[in-house]
Amino acid sequence: MIIYGVALLAICTLAGVILGDLLGVLLGVKSNVGGVGIAMILLICARLWMQKNGGMTKDCEMGVGFWGAMYIPVVVAMAAQQNVVTALHGGPVAVLAAIGSVVICGCTIALISRTHKGEPLPDEDPLIPASPAAGGR
Repeated sequence: MIIYGVALLAICTLAGVILGDLLGVLLGVKSNVGGVGIAMILLICARLWMQKNGGMTKDCEMGVGFWGAMYIPVVVAMAAQQNVVTALHGGPVAVLAAIGSVVICGCTIALISRTHKGEPLPDEDPLIPASPAAGGR
């Protein structure tokens, strides 16, 4: 298997962990705050910058895409290990953060859907039969 992009992923992960630890220290929390999310944002920004400046080969782009997709199971596994009951008993900050993130995401999606000026999809040609995979006959 081609594993291009691992160096870029490693750099972004290390930078994310360091920044997450620093953010935890600044907030007075004895843990990493958002290190994986920061690393993912850094990976996206680095990939876009490298594509824009021509520093990304096709193999490297595929490798970065693969490793970027692997972040989703990692984040889910990390979230599954969190103790939600303890977080709720620890104070209302966890509940406020959850409600705030849902509200912000909902408002962002509403804003994007109202301001997006995309072209509508073309009409289907009635003479071309639908494929069986698409639910056709």
